[in-house]
Amino acid sequence: MISHALTIVANEMQRHFVDAYGVDGSAEGVVLGNIGEGVGTNGSMGGVARELLVLTVVNVREEKALKNLPVAVRNDVTLRVTYENPPIYLNLTTLLTATHASYANALVVLSRAIRFFQSGNVFTQDSVAPGSLTKNAPNNDMDKLAAFKLIFDLYSPSLEEVNHMWGTLGGKQFPFALFNVRLLDLKFRAVHFEEEPIREVQRNLVYVSRV
Repeated sequence: MISHALTIVANEMQRHFVDAYGVDGSAEGVVLGNIGEGVGTNGSMGGVARELLVLTVVNVREEKALKNLPVAVRNDVTLRVTYENPPIYLNLTTLLTATHASYANALVVLSRAIRFFQSGNVFTQDSVAPGSLTKNAPNNDMDKLAAFKLIFDLYSPSLEEVNHMWGTLGGKQFPFALFNVRLLDLKFRAVHFEEEPIREVQRNLVYVSRV
């Protein structure tokens, strides 16, 4: 589901580049990739290819504020209550890297990407193009998102954090931007049990007189 979420956004960004700037669909490719593997010419060195915008997940955190959700869900159609574990809501720290050989072009494309998120940083199943949901989507339906709301917020790291991040990734620094992505919910539907809802509460009071 993490892969599908970022793939949808990458497809939307690619579509925006074509519509807004009239570029070739492959001229400013946006892909998912591990920038920690390095950047090689057309991927021949085992890393990601040049001339791309690469989305890399560098951290995954649970949203603690939504941890204590109810486990009982009432179905108004069947009039029954199911008990299942609530979903896990995740926040993703996502690195957007421009791997263009020309530094000037890398900055241009990175600026376009930042303006793309400035123009609209919330993505739902109703706001994206239908093609963005299916292009490069996972093969298994259980790995796909059905209903979602992804919020992209630009994150401004300190120089120390930048140095530590790129040192951890093991490569030289490229033009980049960091985004906090909220809220991706992961859930595997597993009903523990199902019962009739409580419709009436009866209390039988017995009074005992004391002599």
